[in-house]
Amino acid sequence: MPEAPSNRTIDLARIVMQVLALAVLIAASLWIIRPFVVAALWATTVVVATWPVLLQVQVWLGGRRSLAVALMTTLLLFILVVPFYFAVTTIVHNAEQISAWTKALATFTLAGPPHWLHRIPLFGTQISNAWQKLAAAGPEQLSEYLSPLAKKAAVLFLQQVGNLGLLFVQFLLTVVIAGILYANGETALAGVEAFIRRLIGPQGVEAVHLAGLAIRGVAQGIVVTAIVQSVFAGLGLKIAGVPFPMLLTAVMFVLAIAQIGPMLVLIPAIIWTYSQSGALWGTGLLLWSIFCGTFDNVLRPLLIKRGADLPLLLIFAGVIGGLFAFGVIGLFVGPVVLAVAYTLLADWVSDGEIGPALTEPDQAPEEKPGDSTAA
Repeated sequence: MPEAPSNRTIDLARIVMQVLALAVLIAASLWIIRPFVVAALWATTVVVATWPVLLQVQVWLGGRRSLAVALMTTLLLFILVVPFYFAVTTIVHNAEQISAWTKALATFTLAGPPHWLHRIPLFGTQISNAWQKLAAAGPEQLSEYLSPLAKKAAVLFLQQVGNLGLLFVQFLLTVVIAGILYANGETALAGVEAFIRRLIGPQGVEAVHLAGLAIRGVAQGIVVTAIVQSVFAGLGLKIAGVPFPMLLTAVMFVLAIAQIGPMLVLIPAIIWTYSQSGALWGTGLLLWSIFCGTFDNVLRPLLIKRGADLPLLLIFAGVIGGLFAFGVIGLFVGPVVLAVAYTLLADWVSDGEIGPALTEPDQAPEEKPGDSTAA
């Protein structure tokens, strides 16, 4: 007679089927929530970065969380919608002038480069030669050179306009999720801590706190730096008489947030100023643009390190690597991932002693129960 299957074989088959069913359930759940992942990441980043502001607003409103959540959500919606409004109204109100500029490309002439440009180290000679070629070209040749670029820019613009509806929906979804997290932030944090504690242990809870500090520090460094950089550059454009300074300032702010920098806007503005206002104004805008395009390399790391006491090289690698890996959201995801990995590795190497990077910069570390060393 054939032997009956052993209990061990039955248990193994049941375990395999359970794991398979669990994997299918997880995959289906991730597939369902896939459209909300980006919005949820952005909402979480915004809420973590602005949580101290929410608590302060709640104190000002007499401890009423609902009013504080309504005010913060309205302010977030205002911040997201207003740039769209200004961009659209600026384009509509100046449609005739933009059309006239497009037609003027056929007769546009560029003045020669300033005499000192070729003396700039490393790249001065190349820029001067390229500028000289453009200045020597006639209006027809210059129009021939600029027309393909204008067509590519127009095609790219139309493609992006086609995505504006989806982008606006993502913005609204981000605001809704942020409002929910504002209202239930403590509950969400407790759930995340319970899950991480179950998955990793007590060290995981400390890593969650570190992730919050890293997000807050990166948000403080990137956003504050982008605001200061775009405002300073916008003031330079306004003083130099460059058209549409408000719209260009908004574009520079977006570029600064994306870690591209304002020079994509400032370089054409410098060329325009040289051709329209002369060497004095052009040189002044050039020097101011160099300052605006470089001081973020000092200000941003200082602000980020002030928010999260982590190695500067780790923060820099997380910001740049995250940007290349995940896009703009990677500016926040990258430092968080590296910070958590760095802390868990340091904790493992030091046999359970979490380093000082887990504490707020202005707070003293707590004592571990039954241990005389700082956490």
